[in-house]
Amino acid sequence: MTMLARMSEEVGELAREVNHRFGEKPKKATEADNSIELELGDILFITICFANSLGIDLTEAHDKVMHKFRTRDADRWTKINTDN
Repeated sequence: MTMLARMSEEVGELAREVNHRFGEKPKKATEADNSIELELGDILFITICFANSLGIDLTEAHDKVMHKFRTRDADRWTKINTDN
């Protein structure tokens, strides 16, 4: 539960940074100088820790997800030109 709470916190921090850079909410002068890159790194780190705590092989999980994207979801992410 703690790992999931920490992951949610990190995703919220990423959302804040994205909103500062691309959204309508400018950063306050008193706010820390974080970056999208650092927040993504934090999410990657907590994901690895979470997987390790559950005994999950992330390489295997990644391979399974990529297989799913290449097969079942292949047309979801690429626009197909049907005019030819």
